Amino acid sequence: MPRGDGTGPRGQGIGQGGGGRGRSGGSAAGPGGNCICPNCGERLAHQTATPCFERKCPKCGAAMMRE
Repeated sequence: MPRGDGTGPRGQGIGQGGGGRGRSGGSAAGPGGNCICPNCGERLAHQTATPCFERKCPKCGAAMMRE
């Protein structure tokens, strides 16, 4: 990239781009926020380096999801 901005040689929008998504096309929500249970609505603080879907709800045992 001649300008180092990911736009390509003539500024045509080709190159790195990707819309701010992660390597696999998903998005990273960051360190803050909450995990919520889709069954009972229980909320837990999100823990860094532990995806919400890997945590179990303390009330009903369902897999949590990111709020």
